[in-house]
Amino acid sequence: MSSEFYTPDLVKDRDSPFARDADLKLVRQAFWLDMSDRSVVLAMTQGVGAHLSNDQKRAHLRDIARERLIDKVCVQEILPPGN
Repeated sequence: MSSEFYTPDLVKDRDSPFARDADLKLVRQAFWLDMSDRSVVLAMTQGVGAHLSNDQKRAHLRDIARERLIDKVCVQEILPPGN
């Protein structure tokens, strides 16, 4: 699978809303498409997607055609001076 998408452990969570088939198509796309923007933001920040990296969140939001939510979902990573 592509490293840009989160790959769930389907042994532990076979009903994961992030599951993809062999062609990297989202298996449970309706789960996401039936949600309002507000619900997607909450799911990605406080729910099932909270543990994903910003890159994985961006890839997922692009895949479900919710690019407009990237700034609301992805936390700004601020590096201390000198890094």
